Amino acid sequence: MNQYIKNLLVIALALVLVNCSEDPIDNFEKGTLTGIAVINGSNIPLENVKISTNPSSSTVFTDVDGNFIIEDIPVEQYSVQAELDGYLTAFEATEITSGVTVNVVFEMDIETANNRPPNTPVLVTPINNAVDVALDTQLVWTGSDPDEDEINYTIELRNDFDDEVLSFSTVNDTMLDITGLRFGLKYFWQVGAKDNINADVIQSVVGVFETINAPENRHVFVRKINGNNVIFSTDTDGNELQLTSSSLNSFRPRQNTAADKIAFLSNSGSETHIFTMDLDGSNMEQITSQVQVNGFNLDEVDFAWTQNGGRLIYPNFDSIYSINVDGTGLQEVYQTTDGSFITEVAISADETFTAVKTNDASGYNVSIFTIDNSGTIIDNVLSGVLGAAGGLDISVDNQTILYWYDVSGFESSNYRQLDSRIFLYNRAMATADDLSDDKDAGTNDFDCRFTPNEAEIIFTNTSNDGVSQRNVLITDTDPNDAGFIRVVFAEDAQMPDFE
Repeated sequence: MNQYIKNLLVIALALVLVNCSEDPIDNFEKGTLTGIAVINGSNIPLENVKISTNPSSSTVFTDVDGNFIIEDIPVEQYSVQAELDGYLTAFEATEITSGVTVNVVFEMDIETANNRPPNTPVLVTPINNAVDVALDTQLVWTGSDPDEDEINYTIELRNDFDDEVLSFSTVNDTMLDITGLRFGLKYFWQVGAKDNINADVIQSVVGVFETINAPENRHVFVRKINGNNVIFSTDTDGNELQLTSSSLNSFRPRQNTAADKIAFLSNSGSETHIFTMDLDGSNMEQITSQVQVNGFNLDEVDFAWTQNGGRLIYPNFDSIYSINVDGTGLQEVYQTTDGSFITEVAISADETFTAVKTNDASGYNVSIFTIDNSGTIIDNVLSGVLGAAGGLDISVDNQTILYWYDVSGFESSNYRQLDSRIFLYNRAMATADDLSDDKDAGTNDFDCRFTPNEAEIIFTNTSNDGVSQRNVLITDTDPNDAGFIRVVFAEDAQMPDFE
């Protein structure tokens, strides 16, 4: 019996061994995984996308058409992963079935697809509806990006007066210094924010502010900047306002209270013409065009306009021309009989006579005289002298004429003066008083003009070396016991006017 049991056990063990040998390891169930990787939204195939699975199986890469295949992949539930630089990693869940080809599609997003645009900028300074904002001011706002991307800001300003648009840009900087705004205007400003990823520009609300009103500066003068003459105005406290661009040559400013404008000389192409502008430097207009302003030396040429602001008179070599302030009515009103050049003119307040300065082509052989409206000479103020002269102005009562004259009688090819002095000519007495008795030796006084009350004159003074700084001074027309009191009004300045 025991032997019989042993035999049965041997037979059973043999059967087990036989059955195990008939189920080899390569007979486990398997399937095939295929798929494609494309750009989301455009379905453009992506090449070299890395395809892997979890649980792990073979790792493959997509071909040029974006396709891939993993064969003999064991039956299982998988998470299939697609990876490519520049794109967000994509996942697809799938189940492999025995003997079946399973297909997956990866629609891959560019790695910035989840990037968010900048936050809306918030305007800080000037505060909304601010008034009396300076013409040179700083715009300040806040801004940020949720993904800490670099932000490009665009800033735009418009005004309520005309179509001018000021545009600026900064990168990551939330403040901007603005110069050259205009007086008395309401400005609207807005800031846009954009990163380098998103196409949208995020705009702030529109801010509003108003600039200061134009000051009532009664003094104007010229200052050299980078080789150009530039016109400034100033108040009695010395607060200056630049009226013309330093990139242009603008000079010889003449104010007119009736017109509430400033006339001046400036270049138009290769010619010199008369322009006008508002007291704040805006609304520039060219007045002359057909006949330019000209003479032996444009730095010495001067023009005038009538007290009512209706007409301007100016020289062109040997002639005087008159033109309406709107550019119409051009006519020649006087011409010298000997061909001498007319360099300066001044017209009386009642327009009954004109003061004229003539000279030769070198600026010498000077004559200063007055003529009536028919061209007849009335007064012979200065003639038959050596040296330079100029600076004409007429008192409001028509009784005196202001001018300067180089009493040294020096003449040179570069028009240098050695002792230019200011004189007040009395028409009734036919005499001239020297107003420069108290000037420093070795200096020149010139560019003289009456102040509005005519108790003083404003003028330019500089060393006679011809290269030193020029300054604008004011002095009395009638000295007291202490003599003439000379006060420096503006430094590094010339060609003054005070109305």
